[in-house]
Amino acid sequence: MILDFFRQTSAEAITPEAKASAAGPVMAWHGVGRVAWTPRDTASLTRNAFSGNPVGFRCVKMIAEAAAALPLVLQDRTQRYSEHPLISLLRRPNPAQGRAELLEALYGQILLTGNGYVEAVGQEAGFPVELHILRSDRMSVIPGADGWPMGYEYNVSGRKHRFDVSQGHPSVCHLKSFHPQDDHYGLSPLQSAAQAVDVHNSASKWSKALLDNAARPSGAIVYRGTDGQGSLSSDQYDRLVSEMESHHQGARNAGRPMLLEGGLDWKPMGFSPSDMEFQKTKENAAREIALAFGVPPMLLGVPGDATYANYQEANRAFYRLTILPLAARVSATLSDWLSGFSVDALELSPDLDQVPALAAERDAQWNRVVAADFLTRAEKRTILGLPTEAEDAE
Repeated sequence: MILDFFRQTSAEAITPEAKASAAGPVMAWHGVGRVAWTPRDTASLTRNAFSGNPVGFRCVKMIAEAAAALPLVLQDRTQRYSEHPLISLLRRPNPAQGRAELLEALYGQILLTGNGYVEAVGQEAGFPVELHILRSDRMSVIPGADGWPMGYEYNVSGRKHRFDVSQGHPSVCHLKSFHPQDDHYGLSPLQSAAQAVDVHNSASKWSKALLDNAARPSGAIVYRGTDGQGSLSSDQYDRLVSEMESHHQGARNAGRPMLLEGGLDWKPMGFSPSDMEFQKTKENAAREIALAFGVPPMLLGVPGDATYANYQEANRAFYRLTILPLAARVSATLSDWLSGFSVDALELSPDLDQVPALAAERDAQWNRVVAADFLTRAEKRTILGLPTEAEDAE
């Protein structure tokens, strides 16, 4: 028994002591907080900058709707067409969409993702039977050995469809914005406006918390006891807090009068200079978002912007600097792609004569050209963007 006692004692002494803690593997590291930016993938940017931000939503809608509503003219070197199979195709591109709906979806994809894809279905009389807009976030470019795209892959719910563009005329037209660091995909304005969108969304969340949760008090209650004491008892403090939470906090109790007793006094508090700067930061973020899309902030109702003398001047600049360059580039790419289905060299372009925002400029240009007696009739038509007359061509 004695030997067993010593053996147990020595074994316990030799065995190392083991300690276990549920928080042992966790290390707490305190440092300076990091800024939380929105991920730069297409789904996150679309969700936060378009679906969840009024400024980004309005910019995309304004540009897409205005560009899709532009009248288009179809012409070649000798004439301007009023009826043509291509005009009929654009008037009703597919059973579910009209011309404006199709073009609005195309412009929206380009603005949100930097890429737009148009699929041609079938062929009749040298032109496609239907046109469809494919979602850019589902499309992938398949580069060939030489670096040029040899196909496109469309992925929906795990099912993939491949478009081969290495042989024959491609059935998919890829329109993309300029990207200096990518050979196959375009750069979206949302990428440049992403930081401003995060700032604007954070400011909106702060304002919502201010309204719902009383994140910042609108005043302070000061206690001056009759005996000179400056503090409440525990029961008095708990009662005061309970009454404030139940009767005076939240939007439901906004404007409700407060009954003070027992030496309590109300001291109203206004916005501090830092709070006022916070509101200016939100307005500056809205201007930066509009700047990235090329929309004058005056058209969005952003306060404090006086870049243009009046609304008409801002609207004219919006069409000249944003709408027309985008519409001209897209229509030129579509006309080149659609002309490849036939042997006709056709040109599809916006009809500037029917744009109300540019009426004053077009009137001045027409008057200058008509008054130029040194120009021939054919030269005047060329300057105005009109096709050559049949007798001049002969």
